[in-house]
Amino acid sequence: MTLWRRLFYHPEVNYALRQTLVLCLPVGICWLFGNLQMGLLFSLCPACCNVAGLDTPHKRFFKRLIIGGTLFAVSSILLQVMLENWHIPLPLIMLSLALLLGVTGEISPLHARLLPGALVATIFTLSMVGLRPMWQAPVLFAAGTAWYGLFNWAWFRISEEQPMRETLSQLYLQLADYFEAKYSLLTQHTDPETALPPLLTRQQQVIDLIALLYQQLHMLPQNGHHHHHKRLFQRFQVALDLQEHITVSLHQPEEVQKLVEESHAEAVIRRNAQVISARLRVIADDILYHRLSERFTMANELAALEKIAARNPENPVGQFCYYHFSRIARLLRTQRPLYRRDLMNTQPRLPFWPALKSYLSFKSVALRNAARLGIILAIGSSLGLFFNLPKPYWILLTIMLVSQNGYNATRVRIQHRALGTLAGLLIASGLLKLELPEGTTLLCMLLITLLSYTVLRKNYGLAMVGMTVTAVYTLQLLAMNGVHFLVPRLVDTLIGCALAFGGTIWLWPQWQSGLLRQNAHQALETYQDAIRLLLEENPDASKLAYTRMQVNQAHNKLFTSLNQAMQEPGFNSHYLADMRLWVTHSQFVVEHINAMTILAREHYMLPEKLATEYLQTCEIALQSCQQRLLYDGPGSENNLFNAPELHPDMPLTEMERHLRRVISHLSVMHTISSLAWKQRPHHGIWLTRKA
Repeated sequence: MTLWRRLFYHPEVNYALRQTLVLCLPVGICWLFGNLQMGLLFSLCPACCNVAGLDTPHKRFFKRLIIGGTLFAVSSILLQVMLENWHIPLPLIMLSLALLLGVTGEISPLHARLLPGALVATIFTLSMVGLRPMWQAPVLFAAGTAWYGLFNWAWFRISEEQPMRETLSQLYLQLADYFEAKYSLLTQHTDPETALPPLLTRQQQVIDLIALLYQQLHMLPQNGHHHHHKRLFQRFQVALDLQEHITVSLHQPEEVQKLVEESHAEAVIRRNAQVISARLRVIADDILYHRLSERFTMANELAALEKIAARNPENPVGQFCYYHFSRIARLLRTQRPLYRRDLMNTQPRLPFWPALKSYLSFKSVALRNAARLGIILAIGSSLGLFFNLPKPYWILLTIMLVSQNGYNATRVRIQHRALGTLAGLLIASGLLKLELPEGTTLLCMLLITLLSYTVLRKNYGLAMVGMTVTAVYTLQLLAMNGVHFLVPRLVDTLIGCALAFGGTIWLWPQWQSGLLRQNAHQALETYQDAIRLLLEENPDASKLAYTRMQVNQAHNKLFTSLNQAMQEPGFNSHYLADMRLWVTHSQFVVEHINAMTILAREHYMLPEKLATEYLQTCEIALQSCQQRLLYDGPGSENNLFNAPELHPDMPLTEMERHLRRVISHLSVMHTISSLAWKQRPHHGIWLTRKA
């Protein structure tokens, strides 16, 4: 593979090249024609489009561009008309625009990104009020959005399917890391309290990537079945099968230890895990760099594992590993899914009028988000007017760029933004003393922009250093006052960060600690749906795959909210510790459902009467856990969680073994829920942290 191909298809380099070219080409063209200022103003448009997510490949790509460009232009016109003609105060304008555009958040998550993009365009317009004709800003945004869309459309035609390839490659890498971590230290995974959390983190990353790929596939023409995307769609289905087999666990550490002591199973299992992990990483590179995969076999490794399973027929560990490793090896050898399934619909879209009706309710999350953003922008505008700050729009821009979904994400973004801006201003103050020629300055800005975008997705703070330097140089080229801008920029950034942080805490905060019980309740609901389907007489394979993925995503949502809650201030640490243990047992239930899905698809079913008994017991246990999460009333006794009695003349099947373990985990979860209730959060507000 040539160096050019490796560089061009590298995720960070490809992203940096695209963002740098779409930003700098208009600047270079205008500079050649002697109108550098217009080129620098034109470069504001890609920032709005990036915030609005208009570079996302979509089957309605150009329609979204038209909507986005129209919103930018209309927001720009409304700001100027209300500010100059109607003389409405700026704080009221910003609040009104945020509430007006907030309805986009009710339509879909992708449409929700149009709100911050339009507000950023409004803030950029504010910087041009009184300096440029009224018509220039909306025309600039309309033309800039058209340029941005056409460039990205051409870029995605050249680097076809690259965004999906990057995500799919990351998925295979995460599967490799998860598999290697799971089996490389087999004998040390005896205590679930210490062994499971690192694996849960990797599992969370895998499910997040699968959810993202579902969204990307739904955004392709014909739901991903176009002939150009057929191979990637097949690779994705293979990854789903791999995730199904990789995440299944035996959960019998005593049997593992016994097998290791009686044979050399640990070395054989570790060798198989290393071969599989290495192959997954090779496939990840092949997907990313558009290469055909070479032939693969691990017959010798599987033969050694089969001998261990045959020599220890009473120990289930050998049979378990051989069964799942052989299925994984088959997937890696053939690169074809074990069965076909339909795509999940993970990107619901609400029509405009129903969305508007829902948005006008005080319970609307989109309305609260828009109101929070509008109030913060109004306060920032008021501070800028009260203190007569020279560049008050930087306060508003900082608010928009650091405001994220959730407390922890906003806190981290604020830290990176503040420190990166400070370091960038110090560097820019030294560079301005060099008094470089205009052409050299532009070349330096080009290189700094390329480097900044290269590290942006990995380290936002480091990227902010370079972006601050280019912002200072932009003002220097526009008005020759870059030096006078250094201190105001730092002050405005700090004010904007403080306002965004305060709004996240005090304006309708969405504390994850308060959402834990709700997410846990929803997870139990999906477990119940899955078990009902698994115990049907002839369950449909596609429905099984759909439900299994819903189970994994529901648990992943619960695990994510728990991790975020652990980093939030002032909540009861005892409650969170109990919920962490609850989530650990929930993960065991998920893994058993994964295993039972495989068995059900291969028709390892139970007799109808026995299946009904297990279903009734599981439903009682699940509903009792749900009730215990919601209130501390009289609950079911644990004796109702007892599995059906074993018949002495009938062997215990693998499906029954998994169901019995599910019931035992639900019994523990019921007990934990009773303990956690005593330290529960009240309505997601501040609580005293216990020692």
